[in-house]
Amino acid sequence: MEPIVVNNNFKSEEYFINMGPQHPATHGVLRLLLTIDGEIIKKVEPDLGYIHRSIEKMCERDSYQQIVHLTDRMDYLSSNINNEAVCLAVENALQLEVPERVKVIRTIIGELTRIASHTLWWGVMGMDVGAFTTFFYGFRDREMINDIFEETCGARLTMNYNMPGGLMFDIHPNFIKRTKEFVAHFKTKLPEYDALLTNNVIFQHRTKGVGILTKEDAISFGASGPVGRASGYSCDVRVHHPYSALDKVKFKEAMRTTGDTFARYEVRIEEMWESLSIIEQLIDNIPEGDHKVATNAVIKLPKGEFYQRVETARGELGVYIISTGTKNAHRVKFRSPGFSNLSLLNHISVGSKIGDLVAIMATLDLVIPDIDR
Repeated sequence: MEPIVVNNNFKSEEYFINMGPQHPATHGVLRLLLTIDGEIIKKVEPDLGYIHRSIEKMCERDSYQQIVHLTDRMDYLSSNINNEAVCLAVENALQLEVPERVKVIRTIIGELTRIASHTLWWGVMGMDVGAFTTFFYGFRDREMINDIFEETCGARLTMNYNMPGGLMFDIHPNFIKRTKEFVAHFKTKLPEYDALLTNNVIFQHRTKGVGILTKEDAISFGASGPVGRASGYSCDVRVHHPYSALDKVKFKEAMRTTGDTFARYEVRIEEMWESLSIIEQLIDNIPEGDHKVATNAVIKLPKGEFYQRVETARGELGVYIISTGTKNAHRVKFRSPGFSNLSLLNHISVGSKIGDLVAIMATLDLVIPDIDR
């Protein structure tokens, strides 16, 4: 019998596939053009613009009060924090001091928003890698926060509670009670997140050592939020440039050093614990007083350039305003955390498989309207 000769001179060939713009693994209307060799990714090219609405140019047309209503349409999962960023920029430009009551309420609302965003991310993160149950657990807890928001300001997603000079109206009489009930509830549910997903061996194999971003590269790409902190880059705006009542609370900046997909996951889990701590420190110490200060019906900023940064659930949002002294901004620019974080996707995905790309994207936590402005 003649021996079998095996020919190992197989020649592979690169080819291109589309992921999106309606792919279930993409969080929003984003198209990725993938160059792949078999299952191995050679290049990832994001194609943006599918949900572009020219928000920055609209801000130059509208009054400063109206700008606030556009920002929650960007990162809609951080709407209250986006609103706060514009209000702070306007108030600092006018050298307007808002009441301490406003500062504390804004901080509590901001941390509730962060938890609501992270619970949605956690539920979808698990679903992206095949754990469908997480979706129901995450939304179960998020609904409690949405109910608080709806009772407070009448909206569940695109909130318009902040306004230059304070808040549109005072907190609902049930706000403190329901917030404390949520904190007590969520403290018992976060350990479930670990039991269900964090400590799952299959999930760890899907995320550990995948999509590694070094600290140097995180800084080079302008990564912020949990993406930067998972690589050992201390970039929490709440720590380095505290605003509202954040200088009155103690909390730990969630950090990791491995920079992989699992580290980005761990940072967000820890951030939810820290947000609960911030809320607990403030909820029984809301000062008495007015919920706003009087401003002119038509707000005009002094001539100059003004910048305000805040820490959204995805990272640093910057609001840059150039004023000529009129009721409209001459130029408005938003420094979007999602845009910078998306820019590193190709860098950390090359050499991985398509299934890894889905997990990597999930821990970048992209909200596409935040990128397509």
